Amino acid sequence: MKLNWAELLVVNNPSRVVQQRLEIGWMKKQANLPAGGSFLEIGCGRGAGASIIRSRFSPRLLYAMDLDHLMIGRAIRYLGLRESRNICFCVADAADLPYPDGAFDAVFGFGVLHHVPDWQAALAEVARVLKPRGTYFLEELYPSLYQNFITRHILLHPTENRFGSRELKKALDKANLSVKSSLELNDFGILAVLRKQC
Repeated sequence: MKLNWAELLVVNNPSRVVQQRLEIGWMKKQANLPAGGSFLEIGCGRGAGASIIRSRFSPRLLYAMDLDHLMIGRAIRYLGLRESRNICFCVADAADLPYPDGAFDAVFGFGVLHHVPDWQAALAEVARVLKPRGTYFLEELYPSLYQNFITRHILLHPTENRFGSRELKKALDKANLSVKSSLELNDFGILAVLRKQC
C-alpha cells in the first residue's frame, strides 16, 4: 500500500533519519555482517535507509525497492550518482519480490510489513530470497500505534489481517525466521534481527 500525504511527512522528516541511524547501529551490533554481501531493502522510500545501510555495512551490492515509483525517484535524487553507484533500484511489491531464491545475505525492512495487506506473503518472500543463515533486519509497528482514534483518521493502512506481537512471531516462525535479538514494546512495535534457518 502506498503512503498518503501524512505518512510521507512522517517518513521524510530529519528525525526519521536519526531514528534509522540509531536502529541500524543497534542492528549492526547484533549481527556484524562481513562487508561485500548482497543486500535488499524493501520499502526503501526516499533512500535514507539505503544510505545508512551502505555506509554501515559496506555491501557489494544493495537492492533498494519500493512499491511507489515516485519514492524510487526520490531515492535516486536523495542518494545522487556517487552514493548510488552500487545500489540497484526497483519498483516491486513486497509480497511478490522479483528476485531468485537465496539471492541475499541480508534483507532490511523499516516499517514496511504493516503497510502490506498480505503481510504473511511478504514474510514468506523475505525468507525465500534470503540465503540459508541469512539475516532479516526488521522494524515494525503494531496496530495500537497506527490504528488508534487519532491516527486512523490521518494515516492510511490496511484495516484487515493486522498483526500484533503474537501474530508476527507465529508468522516469523512459519517463515523459518528465528529471532536472534529484539527490542519490543508489546503494544507498539518491535526492532529485531532474525536469522533464516537452513
